Formats: sequence, structure tokens, C-alpha cells
Amino acid sequence: MRLPALWLTVAFAAGILLGLADGVIPGVWIAAVLAAVFAGFAFARRGWLLPAWIAALMAWAALGGFAASLERAGVPANHVTRLVSSGRLDISEPLRWRGRLRSDPVLLPWGFRTEIDLDEVESAGKSIKLSGGMRLSYFRREGEDQSAPAVRAGDRVEVLVRARVPRNFLTPGSFDSRAQLARQNIHLTGSLRSLELLAKLGDARPTLAHRFARVRGRLLARLSVLFRDAPDQAAVLRAMLLGDYNFLDRDVSKSFQTTSVYHVLVVSGLHVAALAAFIWWVARRFRLSLPLTVLAIFLVLGFFVAIVEDRPPIERAALMAAIVLLARLLFRRVEILNTLSVAALLVLLIRPSSLADASFQLSFLAALLIGGIALPLVDATSAPFRKALAHLSDVTRDVVHAPRAIQFRLDLRSAADWLASRLPARLASRSASLLAGACASAFRLWEIFLISLTVQLGLLPLMAHLFHRVSVSGPLANMPATVLSALIVPFGFITLGLDAVWTGFAAVAAPFTGWLVQTLLVVVQTISAWPRTAYRIPGPPAWVLTAFYLLLALAVLAALARRRRWVILLSLPLAALLLICATHPFAPSLAAGALEASVLDVGQGDSIFVAFPDGRTLLIDGGGTYGASRFGGMRIGLDIGESVVSPYLWQRGIRRLDVIALSHAHTDHLDGLNAILDNFRVQELWVGRAVDTQPFRDLLAHARARGVRVVDRARGESFSWGGVTGLFLWPESHSTAAAASNNDSLVLRLEYGQRAFLLPGDIEKPIESDLVLRGDPLAADVLKVPHHGSRTSATEPFLRAVQPGYAVVSVGETNSFGHPHRETLDRLRAAHVRALRTDQDGTVTFLSDGNTVRVTTFVAAGKK
Repeated sequence: MRLPALWLTVAFAAGILLGLADGVIPGVWIAAVLAAVFAGFAFARRGWLLPAWIAALMAWAALGGFAASLERAGVPANHVTRLVSSGRLDISEPLRWRGRLRSDPVLLPWGFRTEIDLDEVESAGKSIKLSGGMRLSYFRREGEDQSAPAVRAGDRVEVLVRARVPRNFLTPGSFDSRAQLARQNIHLTGSLRSLELLAKLGDARPTLAHRFARVRGRLLARLSVLFRDAPDQAAVLRAMLLGDYNFLDRDVSKSFQTTSVYHVLVVSGLHVAALAAFIWWVARRFRLSLPLTVLAIFLVLGFFVAIVEDRPPIERAALMAAIVLLARLLFRRVEILNTLSVAALLVLLIRPSSLADASFQLSFLAALLIGGIALPLVDATSAPFRKALAHLSDVTRDVVHAPRAIQFRLDLRSAADWLASRLPARLASRSASLLAGACASAFRLWEIFLISLTVQLGLLPLMAHLFHRVSVSGPLANMPATVLSALIVPFGFITLGLDAVWTGFAAVAAPFTGWLVQTLLVVVQTISAWPRTAYRIPGPPAWVLTAFYLLLALAVLAALARRRRWVILLSLPLAALLLICATHPFAPSLAAGALEASVLDVGQGDSIFVAFPDGRTLLIDGGGTYGASRFGGMRIGLDIGESVVSPYLWQRGIRRLDVIALSHAHTDHLDGLNAILDNFRVQELWVGRAVDTQPFRDLLAHARARGVRVVDRARGESFSWGGVTGLFLWPESHSTAAAASNNDSLVLRLEYGQRAFLLPGDIEKPIESDLVLRGDPLAADVLKVPHHGSRTSATEPFLRAVQPGYAVVSVGETNSFGHPHRETLDRLRAAHVRALRTDQDGTVTFLSDGNTVRVTTFVAAGKK
């Protein structure tokens, strides 16, 4: 059977999916493996080869299920996650943690960060042995020395810190950051309050891994020194060479994402290929033997894998390169799909859970598209003509080529003769080589474009599903980005290598490397500025994604079998599915004829999605990082609008919003709206009292630049949508305030039939009292508790006036403000109000048909 490794890998992966999806114990899978193997041998003895092969595939599938269940059950009993989840370790207070530094402390614009491999913790007066990893951060105070602590990778340290288990936002569609950190062996995070709380414990001999980590730390430091006057160039080189993305400016990252070339920043197969190709080229120039060439590439790639931070993509690519090189060394013909399959199988054998990793999916799918579609297309188009350029003047070599290529050689010779008659004498003799070189360059550009186009189209559904982005300019942007990256990676390491010998050498090489990086930045930022070349979109439905990749797999198999008719037939439904993925022609998921208010879990902030019975939509606030600031030009904290609110809306199939409303101009309500304006078509922006602050002015300018109409809202104004009456009860006027205030919040009451929702922003006691004294219509079934449940909000008179059946507090877990305050919760309890919290219940959704109100929560839905 052709491509046996491919079929075995597919079967193994299918078994992993089954193993990850259910709770079957490893012993059951072993029994299934043995049963399939026994059946396979029985079929083979009778000469029934097809049933025997099917049984073999079933054995590999069962083996995949066994590997997945074994990995899941292989977490040590003393692992920190097990100790915390079982209650055997209380991390609610600061504890003394001990372990060895995994990496040198990395200086960041806001302080430093390092990671610790834990082995011990002191709790309740006793020492507990454990395992797991902790990411430790320190936020530097203004004016404080910017140097890192005097510890290195491999040092045994003790740190007094309150550790936390990484928390995902409990909002549908949000990224699973806890799983991502776990794949990096990080299970706790901690913020160091003082450098004195980190102490070195004696001298420990560093392992080989620690020594490589120290080398990495030194290289990062040298990049910062060599490119101190060009921080964007330094940030790009830190990312491309060593996998450190901490210094990438948000706008720079967005340019690479918009043009679909972010993969050149993320250490991946492209970087491995660039290094391997460069070493191969150098070795050929020095006429090294094949074994020495392969050895040199192995050493360089081994060093690259050892020092880079984001290792899994590099390990996969290096593994594929090793298989190809070993096959070349043994003079074996390399079938790229078999090579890809062997590499994937080895990765999955070691870590079955990699199958669920987006990085694994994207990298191997890209390689499959290149090997299964792009390279056959290259072979069918430009490859015969490019090969025909070799020894163009030698007519005796014509016969080794196909008829079309022979005619191409004849035409080129005629063109070369014509060119020679018009060139100066010293160039005339080289006319054939000049023409061949120009044609070779054109063919290479065509091949890069063809490969880029194939990968972009093939990944489009998965990219839309994972990142909600479609880039029309991707195939074009990838051509210069790929070429420049293939130069930047080797020359970047050459610069660092010269710096290790003498800084004077590096001073000569660094300007050229910097010029290459700057050229990449200019190209990417220029293309990203082109209008209408990229847009955001909800992910395709599961059936579309499944159908596309099943048909794509059939098309690859048909192409390998040279069934051109089948390839053409399959291309039509594939094109239709691509169009569906790129346009998402589906209605959003909204309850018809109902009023919905979903209070999202955005941490310590507010964001409320409201859907009306007629399908119109309103988003009140976009969350944000309270007190966020810039350090060294970088914004600290997540962009909640991009990372939480937008994915939620996309998960609902929403592409446009009728209105977004800003309750007031504090950053925990305002910041996220900038991303919403970029990611969705918005008709209007409603604001209450204007404030004379830069973030507020920037938001208004951003909205107007996007063609969004800005509407001022104040007390007494109303609207009616789909039978719902919206009434604004506050603020009193549109006059401009000097600074943002909780008591300037928009207060909106929505009434539908016999039911009402009250959304009062962050108002406090004075405004609550004023609304009560005025006799405003405050009665509501659902109350969004003002100001995150602070002591100065949801006062007794206010609650008596509202008389809610439900109240929801939008609040961040273990926030520094102590929200919600115990007194507020006591008042809600005394008023017999069912109180819900986004930090505990996740996103809370209220749905009313005008007669009743139903409530669902993210956490409760997940437990069903």
C-alpha cells in the first residue's frame, strides 16, 4: 500500500481523539489492541490482506486511545494541580515555594519574568514534596533599577509568593489559556511583591538544559544591546530567533496577523528550513562531503532546538528535517507525505495531547498542503521548465527533457541570440546565462506564490475557526515575508555568533541584519494598511469545517493517484465550502422573539450583550484592564475586547452590531470597545457624559474613523426596538467632565411586556438615592449590580425600589478591590434576591419572552 505511514498516523490520531473524548481506562485499550492484532494475524494467515490491513489500522487506533488515556492518567499524585484541586494544598495565602529556575530571569518593559520547576513547598508548618511549574513575574516600580535579580537558570531558589492556578475567562468562545500554559509545563502563576522575597539557596550544578537556557538568556540580552536604537527590530529578532514574543508591540503584531504572515515571527518549520538550507548552501560551497553536511545541519538544528523557548513547533520541524536528511544520507527516495506522517506519529507517541494543540494542527496541515497539493502543482507547472534551464547552451542535453521543455529551451536560445545582438560585447557572451537566471528567478517566485496560495486557501477554514480572520493579501504578503525571513534567521544567528567572538564583528553585521528586519516591517506594515484586504469573521460551523477537510483529504489522495478528473470534481465543492467559510452566510444565534441580556465574564470590568426580539443587538461596554499603563511603549494586560468579548460574539455568529454603548469612560469599561470597533460593523456608538481624557477622545476618533455615528444619550431619552422600550435614567446632561466618574454612568432600563432589566453601570449611593427620590421607574426583574458590588452601591433604598428577582455582579476573581463587598452580598441576601457572580458562575444570560425570565450560566451549562 502506498503511503503506509500516512494511514497508520491517521488511525493513531483517530484513536487519540476517542481516548481524549471518553474516560476509558488504559487496560481496556490494551485489550482492544491485542484483539485487533490477533484478528490481523488470523486474517493474514488466511491470505485475506484487506481485512488484515483494516485490523492493523484498528490496532493502531486502539494504541492511540491507549496513549491518550495513559497520558491523562500519568499525572503524578504529588503534582501541584492534583494537590490544589483535592484540597491538600491551600494556596489562598502566600507560601514558600522552592525549586530550580528553568530559565534566566527575562527583563521585560515592566519588570522581569522567570519560570521555576517546583519540587517543594512549605504549608501549615510542614514541607510538602511536589512537581509542576510556576511562572513568576515582578512588576517594577517607577524609578526602580531595571536590572534582573542575580540568579541564573539551574539555580535552586525559594520564593515567598501567593500563587494562583491560571484562570480561563468563563465566557463562551474564550481562549483556553490554562491549557496553553500547561503545555508549557506552567501550572501556577505568581506576582512577586518585592525582590527580597526571592532568594537563592546555595549552589546547584546546572544541567545541560539549564546551560542552554543560560545561553539563551545571554543571547536575548545581546540582541537588546546590539539593537538598542531600534526596539522594533530587536523585538522581531527576539521572536524569530529565540521565540521570545514579550517585546513585540501590539500594533506590529497586528500588522503581521492582518497580512497572515504572523507565522514568520513564530519559530516554526520555516525557520528550521531557512537554517538547514543555509548550512547546506555553505557546505556545498566548501565542498563538504554529504555525511559532514548532514552532521553540520544536525548540530545547528540541535542547538536551535535547545535554545529556543517555544520548542514544540521547532521540535516537529527539526524531526522532519532529520528524517529527510537521514534518508538522503542513505540514498533513499523521500516521499514527503510519508516523512510528514512519521514525524507526526513520533510526536503523538510522545505527547498524544499535541493533537488538540492549534500549533500542531496548523503546522502539519500546512506541511500536508505543501506536500500533497502545492508540490504536485509545481511539478505540473514550472518545475519541468525550471529544470530545463540547466546547461541551456548544451544542445546535447535537450533529449533528456519532455517535448514542452525542449521547445522551451529552443525558444530561450533564440531569445538569447536576439539579446546578444543588442548587448555590449562583454555581456553578449553571457546572454544565455542572464536569461536563464531571470527565468529561474521568475519560476521560483511563481513557486513561492503557488505554495503560499495553496497553504492560505487550505488553512482558511481552520484560521477562520481558530482566529476569526480572513486575509486576502496573505498570498502576496507571504512572498516577500518568506524570502526575507529565510535571510533574517541565518544572518541573525551569524550576527550573534560574531558577537560571541568580538563585538566589533557584530557591529559590522548588525546593520545588515537590521536592514533586513526593517525591510520586513515596512513591507508587512505597508500591505496591512491596504484597505479591505483583511477582515474578521465568525468561525464556520462544525459541519462545514469537517466537510471541507474530508473533501480536501480525498482531493490529495486523488492527486497522488493521478486521478485528474476526481481532483477537478472535488475542487468545485471545495471552492463552495471555501466561499462559505470566507463569507459566513449564516444568521447569528439569537433567540427569536425574546429579550436577552448576557453579562460576560471579562474579569474586573463590565461587558453586557443585549439582543432584542427583532434581532437588533446592543453591546454595553467592552471590558478592559483597570489601571493599565504603558511600559517601554507596551500595553500591559490582555486586550479584553479582542481576547474575550469578540470571541464571544463570533461564537454567536455575529458580524455586526447595531449599537455599542459606553456606560462611562473608566478603562475597565472602555478599553475593549476599540477592538470591537475594528472587528465588527457597528452602526452607532452611544455615550453618556463626555470626559476630557485621552482614552475617551481616542475612542470617539476611532469610531468616527470607522464610519460609526456617535450619539449622546442622557436622562429622559428613550427608544423602542422589537417591542422593548429602552429608557435612559442617567446621566443628567451631556456637559463635559474633567475626568471619568462612576456617577456619570449611563443607566438604562429595558422593559419587555411584564418584565424589565435594569443596567445601571457603576453608579454609587448618591445617584442611587437621587433616582429613588425622583420616583424614576426602577422596578426590574433583573439587576446588574452597580460598581461590581462595591459597598457604596446596591443600597437598601435602591434595592427596595428595584425589587429584583435576580442580580448579577460583574467582577474579577480575587480582585484587589475586595469586590463584591460582603455587606452588598448581605443586602442582596436579605432582600431575597438570587445573586450570581461572573467570577464564579461565568457569563450569566437572562432570557425573557415578556412574561417570564429564564437564567443560565456558563458554569452550570458546562456541568450538564
